[in-house]
Amino acid sequence: MIQIGNVVLDNQLILAPMAGVSDLPFRLLCREKGAGLVCMEMVSAKAIYYNNKNTQELMEIHPSEKPVSLQLFGSDPVIISEMAKKIEDRPFDILDLNMGCPVPKVVNNGEGSALMKDPALVEKIITQTVKAINKPVTIKIRKGFSEQTVNAVEIAKIAEGCGAAAIAVHGRTREQYYTGVADWDIIRQVKEAVSIPVFGNGDVTNGPSAKAMLLETGCDGVMIGRAARGNPWIFSEIDHYLKTGEKAPAKTYEEVREVILRHAKMELEYKGEYTAVREMRKHIAWYTAGYPNSAALRREINTMESFEQLEEAVRNIFSE
Repeated sequence: MIQIGNVVLDNQLILAPMAGVSDLPFRLLCREKGAGLVCMEMVSAKAIYYNNKNTQELMEIHPSEKPVSLQLFGSDPVIISEMAKKIEDRPFDILDLNMGCPVPKVVNNGEGSALMKDPALVEKIITQTVKAINKPVTIKIRKGFSEQTVNAVEIAKIAEGCGAAAIAVHGRTREQYYTGVADWDIIRQVKEAVSIPVFGNGDVTNGPSAKAMLLETGCDGVMIGRAARGNPWIFSEIDHYLKTGEKAPAKTYEEVREVILRHAKMELEYKGEYTAVREMRKHIAWYTAGYPNSAALRREINTMESFEQLEEAVRNIFSE
């Protein structure tokens, strides 16, 4: 059993927060397919402050996806902590602070992984946010900003000292983005340095790699990001492997087709046809990668405007 503050998770598998990916429909699918915790797309504290309409939509939560973690990003301790307080009555279970995003427009504002260059500011942000709300506060960090400034252990110790309830560590530096190999040893070092739960992130793509990370690092759980795109089953597959040591049975064409169509219908329900069809383009590309005729489908999907066209194309590729 894993506990983050007063929140108990079903298992040790977590859907990572991914901008443009971990929206409400996708989170619901991942939770249904075995994720013990799902994390929302990162939300700008400043955008909440300015009452940005799109941000309200990003923060929508469904009871069936709980427990759910809402992630804020920013660099001003006052704005972050005050906005955390402002939204605390929303039905999220955990508040996560983003200190790992590598995207230039975020980093150039001194936010995301740029915060790792300023441990004193990290301390202020976590301290003020923990004091502002009663819900558990967690952080997501990287190995460091660069290989020359690897400081995940230092930041983790600060976080624990400020009252953070858990830490997720991506084993790459900001300069690596998502290239190269994730350094699992830094996850082990963080786990050994703190007593709060530590979740490892980076290069977990299946049951064997999840088990290897857990064994090599001693981490409490595994956070899965890119490997879940087009594959919400990854959580139940890893859970099955960790419990039995065996690979889960292969998905049938019918299973994949039905999940894609359910995903599309949920996007339609929450976002309307225009946005849903466009949102599903990237998801269908991920779902169908490696399938026969998938390249043709991807070309076709990029020209589609209606849900009916999308549904017909998906049924065609999975007609066996």
